[in-house]
Amino acid sequence: MRSEKCYQIYMIGVGGQGIVKTATIIGEAAMVQGCQVVMSEVHGMAQRGGTVVTELKIGPEESPLIGKNAADLILAFEPSEILRALDKIGKQTHVITNSSTIVPFTVSLGISEYPDKKKMFAELRKEITNFFVIEAERLAQEAGNLITANIVILGAALAIPQFPVNKDFVIESIGKNLPPKLIDINLKALEKGYQELASTLSVS
Repeated sequence: MRSEKCYQIYMIGVGGQGIVKTATIIGEAAMVQGCQVVMSEVHGMAQRGGTVVTELKIGPEESPLIGKNAADLILAFEPSEILRALDKIGKQTHVITNSSTIVPFTVSLGISEYPDKKKMFAELRKEITNFFVIEAERLAQEAGNLITANIVILGAALAIPQFPVNKDFVIESIGKNLPPKLIDINLKALEKGYQELASTLSVS
């Protein structure tokens, strides 16, 4: 482990985006690396596109729940879901969000409105120093399959200098947690996400 400090990751999105699988890949990679890991999952009507939250701590912790303003990293697989995680964001938090939206059924039914994404991102950039938007779907398609968007986001997370799990262990974990026929395409997606954020950090 790169640091003895507990590293806290808050992942949020909607059902079907591979959030729990992403957390499993990170958690198992961290354990192989020799780190202590605790994780919790919350599924809100996941089969119907409801909110899914996974909280993951890597380090000397017993409770998986992340406190107010305490997240080191937030991964938003659906951009509007960041709004549910604002109380987890502190001054040092890195936030990575997918740019592509999944419109909730409540919006389709006219019960609610989807926020203006451009305005939302502009406001978040004012408040969050380390805020990054990744075109995960585009990069996933370039890798060969749209379903690898979650792995694109994982790759971006690996580019954060403070991320505590070695990339090689994450690659090993992908090999153990995904079907053999999908490994190569997911590794391409991982690298595309990694290079996308690494290039952004190098010019910021």
